[in-house]
Amino acid sequence: KNTLLRLSATSSTASSRPVMAAAGHDVQLPHVAIFPFMARGHTVPMTHLACLLRRRGLATVTFFSTPGNAPFVRGQLDDDVAVVELPFPDHVVARGAAECVEALDSLFPLPAFVEAVSALRPGLEVSLAAARPRVGLLVADAFLHWAHASAAALGVPTVAFLGGNMFATIMRDVILRDNPAAALLSGGGGAEAATFAVPEFPHVHLTLADIPVPFNRPSPEGPIMELNAKLWKAIAGSNGLIVNTFDAMEGRYVEHWNRDHRAGPRAWPIGPLCLAHGGTGTGTGAVEPSWMKWLDEKAAAGRAVLYVALGTAMAIPDAQLREVAGGLEAAAAAGVYFLWAVRPSDADLGAGFEERVEGRGMVVREWVDQWRILQHGCVRGFLSHCGWNSAVEGVAAGVPLAAWPMGAEQPLNAMLVVDELRVGVRVPVPTAMATGGHGVVGSEVIARVARELMMMAGEGKGGGGGEEARNVAALASKAREAVAEGGSSWKALEEMVATLCRPVEGDTPKPTK
Repeated sequence: KNTLLRLSATSSTASSRPVMAAAGHDVQLPHVAIFPFMARGHTVPMTHLACLLRRRGLATVTFFSTPGNAPFVRGQLDDDVAVVELPFPDHVVARGAAECVEALDSLFPLPAFVEAVSALRPGLEVSLAAARPRVGLLVADAFLHWAHASAAALGVPTVAFLGGNMFATIMRDVILRDNPAAALLSGGGGAEAATFAVPEFPHVHLTLADIPVPFNRPSPEGPIMELNAKLWKAIAGSNGLIVNTFDAMEGRYVEHWNRDHRAGPRAWPIGPLCLAHGGTGTGTGAVEPSWMKWLDEKAAAGRAVLYVALGTAMAIPDAQLREVAGGLEAAAAAGVYFLWAVRPSDADLGAGFEERVEGRGMVVREWVDQWRILQHGCVRGFLSHCGWNSAVEGVAAGVPLAAWPMGAEQPLNAMLVVDELRVGVRVPVPTAMATGGHGVVGSEVIARVARELMMMAGEGKGGGGGEEARNVAALASKAREAVAEGGSSWKALEEMVATLCRPVEGDTPKPTK
């Protein structure tokens, strides 16, 4: 590999001036800077994008990270992507600011976390101004709304990276525009479960419970809505919107956004980005992780494995985790082998659970490379919270899903996966939970879903099975076609860089006043 960008200096303060220089033979390539939000689910696909830009020779790439996240980021990137660290100022660190969402207790402090992250703004601005060759395009997560203004002040075009999908984005926007909650809630009891049609998409029928709080309220307000307004102001002012999707998965919604909806700039579907996976996440010469060895053993024994991962950014009560454990134990007794990635690492799964399922099930209490797991030949089913990364990775790997949305936009993701694409099944939940209340999904439900999903998965990826297994195999094939040379996502990425990226010639412009 060629080392295209070198970091000549960094310091421990946000005012450091990292200076980057490109190798001579690559000087004419555009320079793309990438700045992810500090959550693994947002960072990982953006590392895939960085690797994709380099491998296709479309750009030199600089990747911004905080020091605490930098080791993980470097493990995901190819060697020819420069990593520039943006430390938090001392006064922010002194308050104990976490460097990633996973370190928080739940998603509820999200607006406060996003606000704290804005302390990186001075460091970003200095780094962009000092970059050589000058940055021709900044790809920044939509949550980093302030980064778009910083780049624009330097004359650098920006693209917002959308962590979710086009379907959920449009549906949420329609809800805010049409406010069906006002009419439904005026009718009295049962409004949360009442269905309503989406005018532009008559095949889509939603309930208020499908829409995340507070977007499903008649007069939504509070920190989440204030943050949402900032995000969409930044997106509307950016030059484009990257969506980790592809035509066969969401083509009608991308087309609708670009042709009719236009609540923001043009959307560029360039996924699935996981198919451009960079590093293994283990580092050079690192020992193979225990979960990979376990999967290899099951494959050698001819066993099919259910992968279970219910997200990293939202806390699940211990009582619910113990029900999941009980369900998986019962499923294992019926012949289902499983690998369960658990968060948090100290989650209480019940006394003796891991010992009782040893050999049939494995619990991993550390971060795992989910894409590697889903690609493994013995993994035939995926019990998922249906976060968008998980959904698109499951589809790209050809693994049918059991969708168990936990919150945020996940019910909308599940609707797309189960009702429209028909590549998965739903985990039945109590009525109270389905309408936004509290409750617990019992172990017997988990056991039944696990057994049914693995039976439906058939003998192998693309090797028969139920309708959902056949559908996901076909969609996985279309995903590979999309990112292959000449495919829809291949062409979209090339066109986006050519259209939006500023050429490298000339000096970096001074900040505007």
